Order: sequence, then C-alpha cells, then structure tokens
Amino acid sequence: MPENPNPGHEHQLVFTSSQAARYLGVSLATIRRWTDAGYLTGYRTPGGQRRFSREQLDGFIDSLQRTGERPKRHTQVA
Repeated sequence: MPENPNPGHEHQLVFTSSQAARYLGVSLATIRRWTDAGYLTGYRTPGGQRRFSREQLDGFIDSLQRTGERPKRHTQVA
C-alpha cells in the first residue's frame, strides 16, 4: 500500500495571524503592519480574518534572506 494514497493532493497548513506571528518570531501587530503594507501576502476569510499558508510564510522568509533586508519598522517619535 502506498504511503500517500493521494500524492497529487498535499495537505497545506493554514496559519492565523497569531500563529503566523509565532512562526516568524514577531508580534501580532507586526504581522498586521507587514500585511497592510504589502510585505506579507495572505488572504482573508469571509469574516475578514487574515490567513496565511506555510508556503507564503516560508516564501516571505526566503525573500528576506535573499535580499538581506528586513521590513522597516514604523517608529513613533515622542
């Protein structure tokens, strides 16, 4: 019997914003900023919640490593 009975259909992990933040080692607010700024792509559920595939998150990490850049932080001056 084959190990994967349906090799053409792979299970794809989906992360919530909080899970994506933990996966990337950043805060939830950072995930929101990166998504709003277009640095990190994902999609929204019909209820408006952000979702990210593992492939999207890994691609984001790879793009940072290739360019050697990190998204700029938005800082406030008091």
